[in-house]
Amino acid sequence: MTSVLEGILDDLKAEGDRLWNAVAALGESAGGGWATPTPAPGWSVATQIAHLAWTDEQAIAAAHSLTPEGKEAWDAIVLNAIDDPQGFVDKGAEEVSRLAPAALLARWGLSRERLAIALREFPDGRRMPWFGPPMSPASMATARFMETWAHSLDVYAGLGIEPAVTDRIRHVAHIGVRTRDYSYAVHEQEPPAEEFRVELTAPSGETWAWGPDDAAQQVTGSAYDFCLLVTQRVHRDDTDLVANGADAQHWLTIAQCFAGPPGEGRPAHD
Repeated sequence: MTSVLEGILDDLKAEGDRLWNAVAALGESAGGGWATPTPAPGWSVATQIAHLAWTDEQAIAAAHSLTPEGKEAWDAIVLNAIDDPQGFVDKGAEEVSRLAPAALLARWGLSRERLAIALREFPDGRRMPWFGPPMSPASMATARFMETWAHSLDVYAGLGIEPAVTDRIRHVAHIGVRTRDYSYAVHEQEPPAEEFRVELTAPSGETWAWGPDDAAQQVTGSAYDFCLLVTQRVHRDDTDLVANGADAQHWLTIAQCFAGPPGEGRPAHD
């Protein structure tokens, strides 16, 4: 286990704890706050939490795939995904969301704990399979942070909560930059050969940058807006992001940092 992984896991816990506190306050009635619709069509607060629990469980299975028993279990998950690539994830969330709130919270709490243990124990230098490219433990922890943060935004929007924006979103910005070529791949497009320059302003005012200073294609603007865009929580037209170069402009219309088929994104505000 590395200090980098431990830092990401600390931030993942902090982000998860904040969301936990928000939904735990809803009580144990399956109606009321748990049934509140969120910006994701057809997904309630309960569905969002169920998705996080279910996806954590898939990540745990991936981390355990190095053993014969674990590989068999992971292969079965992959076959299910191949059989229903469009509905596989949604079905998992819908099934878990039928649990009573107390049971749902318990399941998510257990998956959070087990995931951290599995990632800490995963062999150094190895990568675990996933629905996208194989991942190191640090990459998986970053992906789980991204998902937790993105789905928490939907929950907060549904509940009318405005959480503080922290520099923890750097993990989301990082994975958003690193998945540039993946965004092209899921759209069956050839990614540009040259690197882009991405320069973002963090919530704290710090500047975060990736890529060469002299890159012809550049993206600048708010880190928060960039994170919303790559998690498809905002329409491109509703961000302050500036793209210099045709390739950079196109990337921002297809950017996607989560595994799976191309997302539908969010409509632009009127």
